[in-house]
Amino acid sequence: MKQLARCLLIALTVGAGIESAFPAGGTDSPKPLFKDFVGINGHFTFKPELYRQTSRLARNYHELNWDVKQPGDLITVPICVNNVNWKNDVYGRWKKAGCETDLCIQFSGFQPGAVDYQRFWTGKEGWCRDYGKAMAVYFGPSGQEKLCTSIEIGNEPGSKFDPAFYKTIFKQMALGIREGDPQVKIVTPTVQARPGDDYAQDLRGIYAEQDILPLYDVINLHTYATVERKDPTQSPWNRSYPEDPSIAYLQVVDEAIAWRNEHAHGKEVWITEFGYDACTPEAMKRRQDWSLKLDWQGNSDLQQAQYLVRSCFAFAERDVRRAYIFFYDDNDSPSVHGCSGLTRNFVPKMSFWAVKQLYELLGNFRFKRIVQKNPDALFVYEFEHGTDPSRVIWVAWSPTGTRTNEKDRYVPRETKATLSGLPSLPVRVVSMATADGEAPQLSWENSGSSAITLNVGESPAYIIMERATAQTHSK
Repeated sequence: MKQLARCLLIALTVGAGIESAFPAGGTDSPKPLFKDFVGINGHFTFKPELYRQTSRLARNYHELNWDVKQPGDLITVPICVNNVNWKNDVYGRWKKAGCETDLCIQFSGFQPGAVDYQRFWTGKEGWCRDYGKAMAVYFGPSGQEKLCTSIEIGNEPGSKFDPAFYKTIFKQMALGIREGDPQVKIVTPTVQARPGDDYAQDLRGIYAEQDILPLYDVINLHTYATVERKDPTQSPWNRSYPEDPSIAYLQVVDEAIAWRNEHAHGKEVWITEFGYDACTPEAMKRRQDWSLKLDWQGNSDLQQAQYLVRSCFAFAERDVRRAYIFFYDDNDSPSVHGCSGLTRNFVPKMSFWAVKQLYELLGNFRFKRIVQKNPDALFVYEFEHGTDPSRVIWVAWSPTGTRTNEKDRYVPRETKATLSGLPSLPVRVVSMATADGEAPQLSWENSGSSAITLNVGESPAYIIMERATAQTHSK
């Protein structure tokens, strides 16, 4: 049933805004262009020609147990023990399509969850260093193949991995990578500046130690908009919209940046996983096991698109250098992470088109400043072209939404806003794309020499301007 939007009327007088072209601390380089900021998580079936439309940055889960049956075995990269050839079957294809790859070494089968996992690593310090060096020499940007620019030492080992054991593994692999190719950026596994859990290690642990600090370049975060459950009968997988102040989604990012600024100046902060699930109504009828018992709910396809794009803006505002969307494709599985793809069985969802538009419109732009930040009403951010400051895009949206378990009753918010202080009147105003082809143009009213009035909803609106161009408008 079609829902009627609630409408608020807000008049905005835009002043200087909050300048953020350069990060507040940690790194001294300008904010990244969006084409160097938003990436996508892939794997063996990743179709680089398809997803290259949405991003040039790709991240792969590089399984250690594909390279060798167990640590200590002969290292034969790029040939795997399962006969995969990393160059021919994966990274070479990605490079040919124009992707820059972050290689995430995943310790599946050799970490907590495996029986007596420590036995795989005992006495393997030299092998870990040799493995790191072999990976960097073959895949790194200084070598002949140039198949990756960064390597993560572990994906989600979590707090259950013995810290002393992990420190030895990390240190030796990092030393090998540094020796093999100093140009490779070394990335921590998933961490957070709070007590560790099953997926994330405590950033304040080994990564603060003086012998480890020089051995990594990037602090690696995974963050999901999870709602903390109040009792065991509630689903642990409910998620909310990005700007929801009651969840830890952005808090963990801010905490890590603050820790970095104090203890590890110069390290970049990346978010290598964030995402939202969205399956079809037909898939919901197939829920089973815990997904059914605890009433797992995903977002709608539209909400997935909205929240992914708005997450990118939230991360861009902060001193985050990269943010990788999870995931590239799904099989319409009604479960957590089971339907988080930009495509469904390689058919684009709304989120695919929204991220493609983001890449095409803002790829050569960087976050400049916050124009307006009115919680529960309206956010407006300014983006400036990397080489032509006369080209400016404002992005406006209502920073509201719903939790997955409440979406069926939710009425989306819409705001009628007057934006003043624009650098020029718009060349055009377009809504977030949800399908192939040209995105819908949004109507607006001229409210003065540097002001317009328009309706803004939970789908971001792109207000495209050119400072130095005199324009004639007819509406």
